[in-house]
Amino acid sequence: MKGLRVTRPIPAVAALFLLLAAGQAHAEDPQQESSSKPADAPTATSPKSTAKQKKEIATRNAPDQPAWDPLRAEKDLEVGQYYMKKGDWDAAIDRFQDATVAKPGYAIPFRYLAEAQEKKGLRKQAIKSYQRYLDLYPHAEDGDKVRKKIEKLYKNVEKEKK
Repeated sequence: MKGLRVTRPIPAVAALFLLLAAGQAHAEDPQQESSSKPADAPTATSPKSTAKQKKEIATRNAPDQPAWDPLRAEKDLEVGQYYMKKGDWDAAIDRFQDATVAKPGYAIPFRYLAEAQEKKGLRKQAIKSYQRYLDLYPHAEDGDKVRKKIEKLYKNVEKEKK
């Protein structure tokens, strides 16, 4: 058997050169690779990066919940009312607070939030929530009833101070 003999050395050398050059270019430019990451996604940081930089990257990469989500607010109200019926005031308060964030100008979550806070004994927070309800809905049908509750809660808070 004779040794390996290349009959056309120039095309073989050229092909080898192109493969090596393409591999080197690909290694130097990672942005060219196909990926499911968006083009503006941050690259891996060095271990020397500060905590602030890490926090900023985490904030940028965190999935954003829309600030205005009326459907989520309605669902939070329903679930909060369920927790109220069960007597789980903490869970109800959490859900009503979520509803106020999902739909900030919506008055009803503040009324339910105030009721849950009142039942849990958080009188000062209940006063604020009832007041916010009246600020958003000044001509509420139950406005007089809510004002009386605010006065009653305020008197109870004053008694606690003494």
